[in-house]
Amino acid sequence: MKFYKKLYFKISVIAIILVFCLTGAFFIYTANYYHATAEAVEAMTDKRIVTITYKDDMIIFSPEVDSKKVGLIFYPGAKVEYISYAPLMTKLAQKGVTCVLIKMPFNLAVFNVNAANKAINELSSITTWYISGHSLGGAMASTYAANNADKLSGIILLGAYPSSDLSKTNLKFLTMYGSNDNVLNKNKLSETKSNAPSNSLYFEIEGGNHAGYGNYGDQKGDGTATISADEQQNIVTEKIVGFIGLN
Repeated sequence: MKFYKKLYFKISVIAIILVFCLTGAFFIYTANYYHATAEAVEAMTDKRIVTITYKDDMIIFSPEVDSKKVGLIFYPGAKVEYISYAPLMTKLAQKGVTCVLIKMPFNLAVFNVNAANKAINELSSITTWYISGHSLGGAMASTYAANNADKLSGIILLGAYPSSDLSKTNLKFLTMYGSNDNVLNKNKLSETKSNAPSNSLYFEIEGGNHAGYGNYGDQKGDGTATISADEQQNIVTEKIVGFIGLN
């Protein structure tokens, strides 16, 4: 009996140590994230062109004239400070799209896949919704879309591929990726085309890379862009506006 008590005690101690080590490793991992640049912060402070509203774990970028009632919910990339995407959200809002930028727990969209529900419920004036995301945020946006297709008109992935099967939905589908993106698995992008609806569109941004959708500096393992982040975001903005029919 004493032997089993000692064994149980040792196992318990090892388990506790393991939990502490894993927890510590997780917090160290998530604490090392990509920070928004000065350009992104500036976009958050310039409210002359669009109305910027902070609400809990989301930021709403509203056009001056919101006659189209079209909204886009955006899930950030993994370990990227969410306000890094403020310049892109501002550009889209200037074109008439109400954008909702989601702040994810630990900067990882996997921890709040259903975050879009809150935006849809609270912004009841928006009648047409699209969901979008960058990298891991795009993958999680596709998971949300697969389970909530009735709430959406379409999905837009940036440097990402669908992690869930959307082939049987009626959603409009657009994927954009940079020609110099060395983070996105291009083989997976090709393989997962079967998960996309039959009317899906794919667009390669010549000279763009993985980090160019946001303003957070260089990303580890990424290729070198031959266009600026501002240029890449302008291209993305025009493609999205055309895709949802606002041009």
